[in-house]
Amino acid sequence: MLQFDSTVPTYNVTRQDKPVFPLGASGQTVTLSGTAGVLVRVHSATGATTFTGPTDIIHPEYQVLKEARQTEDFEGYVSWGLGLSKPTCIRAFTLSDPARLVVDLRIPTS
Repeated sequence: MLQFDSTVPTYNVTRQDKPVFPLGASGQTVTLSGTAGVLVRVHSATGATTFTGPTDIIHPEYQVLKEARQTEDFEGYVSWGLGLSKPTCIRAFTLSDPARLVVDLRIPTS
């Protein structure tokens, strides 16, 4: 979940076969924990306050999400790569008050 000061900007949420993500415009890539991935990219994310928390969060105890890493925060573009234990269904939606982008990952049933 990403929270914003005003409205949720334009965004893309894209499934990936591998948890390999570009690091901004550098041409370098990073491989996250897991075997699949989701790229969350927010466009025109301009605001006075940028994210100041951890930019690489590892969750080996979670069933699906294994790692979340900020891969870009430059000139209005913010991207996060999500490393997943396996490919899964995703659902992205927005909430208001406060403005949030939620990426919901399906947890497989037993």
